[in-house]
Amino acid sequence: MVFSSVPLWLDAVAYAYIVSAIACSLVIVYDVLVRGHRQTMSIMEYVWPITSLYLNLFGLWAYWKMGRPDSMRHSQMSMENMQGMEMKPMEAGQMHRMQKRFWESVFVSATHCGAGCEIGDFVGEWLVFLLISGVVVAGSLLLTEYAVDFVFAYTFGILFQYIPIRQAKTEMPRVEAWKDAIKAESLSIIAFEVGLFGWMAFFNLALFGSNVINPSMPVYWFMMQIGMLLGHFTSYPANWFLVKWGIKAGM
Repeated sequence: MVFSSVPLWLDAVAYAYIVSAIACSLVIVYDVLVRGHRQTMSIMEYVWPITSLYLNLFGLWAYWKMGRPDSMRHSQMSMENMQGMEMKPMEAGQMHRMQKRFWESVFVSATHCGAGCEIGDFVGEWLVFLLISGVVVAGSLLLTEYAVDFVFAYTFGILFQYIPIRQAKTEMPRVEAWKDAIKAESLSIIAFEVGLFGWMAFFNLALFGSNVINPSMPVYWFMMQIGMLLGHFTSYPANWFLVKWGIKAGM
């Protein structure tokens, strides 16, 4: 079935999902900034709220189960429970991450990649829609979106890996940190975009007729949220491989 217009029920679902996702993101922001659960790895204070913008309630659950215990408050409590051990909050946070089950560590690594990709895809979609919609690659506006989205997703994805590398290894030269970030994140970003781009092709070409929806409509971003959710799970095997073989640090 191909929609020639947006059904009212789908529009309502889109509004509900987007509002719920924003609410989940704000709950995490409140917990981090107001309730004081600041993350030992500062980039995660951005990653978790961004992740909930597409994983919604599942993202909030993941934060509570895997992200909140990495906060400096929890790390301080762990330090107090370890009598006679001198340990900084960052070191206690690293110890907790080491205690995560492997699938949890890989899952958090995937959210790390996904957050950078989400920002990049969001920027790229608006850029194409508002400024360069007249530019087509091989006669297809969808291919233009792919190209622009990937450039921005790759840029932000690598940046989101570079920041924690510099935080953890302050003595490392910047050039080496960038190289490590590219090596650790490239495959993960590509895998994420494969899942997203596959869904974009489906909803643009098979689910909706030509020019039925665009980034100014909630349904469009609901479709993109589904694609990013799929991207998160297509990136999971890549992250599993990268963490398993020590190319990327588990989180």
